[in-house]
Amino acid sequence: MAGVALALLLPLHLMNEGVDLSAGWGLWLFLVVATLLLWRVMGTLAGVPGWTRSVLVPGLFGLGLLAGWEVLVRGFGVPAILLPAPSRIAAALAANAPVLWDDFRQTVLVSVLRGYVMGCGAGFAVAILADRVPFLARGLLPLGNLASAIPVVGIAPIMVMWFGFDWQSKAAVIVVMTFFPMLVNTLAGLGNSERIQLDLMRSYGAGYGRTLVKLRLPNALPFLFNGLKINSTLALIGAIVAEFFGTPVVGMGFRISTEVARMNLDIVWATIAVAALTGSGFYGGLALLERLTTAWHPSMRGR
Repeated sequence: MAGVALALLLPLHLMNEGVDLSAGWGLWLFLVVATLLLWRVMGTLAGVPGWTRSVLVPGLFGLGLLAGWEVLVRGFGVPAILLPAPSRIAAALAANAPVLWDDFRQTVLVSVLRGYVMGCGAGFAVAILADRVPFLARGLLPLGNLASAIPVVGIAPIMVMWFGFDWQSKAAVIVVMTFFPMLVNTLAGLGNSERIQLDLMRSYGAGYGRTLVKLRLPNALPFLFNGLKINSTLALIGAIVAEFFGTPVVGMGFRISTEVARMNLDIVWATIAVAALTGSGFYGGLALLERLTTAWHPSMRGR
C-alpha cells in the first residue's frame, strides 16, 4: 500500500512545483493497478515458507518501488533537480565511484565502525555493572531518557569543537547515540530470565558469574541484537550528520552538504543511495547473525 500512497501524494507535490500532470492520469491509473497487482503477488509469496519469503518479498517490493519511481519521473518529465530517475542516480554512482568509495571508507569504515564498537561495548559493559549494582541502573536510566531527547544536530558541533574535525568527533557522536539504547536493551534482556530458571541454577550451586554466562546472557541475546540493530542505523545517521559540521574534506555528510551547495543533486542522491544500501546491509547482516545464533530461542519460532 506504500506504492498507492506514493501515487496519491506525489502528484500534489509535483503540481505545487509547476509540473503539468493534466495529460497523465492514464499513467497514474496504470501505476495504481500495477501496484495492486504487485501487492497481490507479494501477499501470495508471504505465505511461502523458508528463505523464498525473506528474499523475494522485500526484493520485489524494492524493484517495484524503483520501477514506479522511474516511470513517474520519465512519464511526467519531472525535472532532475526535483527528483532524478533511479537510472540517472545509478549513472552518477558509477561515474563517481572512486569519490564515493573514499567517502564510504571515511564515514563507515573509519568513523561508524569505531564509534559503533565503542558505544555498544560501553553500553553492554555498564549494563553488566548496573545489573550487579542496582542503584546504578536506577540512576542511569533517567539519564538515558534525557540523552535520547537531545538532537544529534545539537551534539555534533559540540563534539567537533572538543575532538576536532577528524573521525574522533564523529565516533564521539556515535558513542553518545548508541550507548543508552545498548544499555537499556541489555538490562531488559538480563531481567528476562524466569524465576524458576534462576532458582534451578542456585540449586546447582551456580554463583552470579556462572548464572550470567550460562543462563542470563543466552536468554538476553534477542534483546542484545535489538540494541545492535537499532544502533546500526543510529551510528550511520550520527556520523553523516556530524560530518556536516566539520570533516577532513571527505565523507558522506561532507559530500552531501558540498554537492547540495553546488546544485549537483545527482551525486547527492548517489550518496544517499550508498548510505541507504550501507544501512540496510548492516541491519540485514545483524538480523542474519541473530537468526543463526538464536534459532533455539522461543522468540524466533515461526520467523
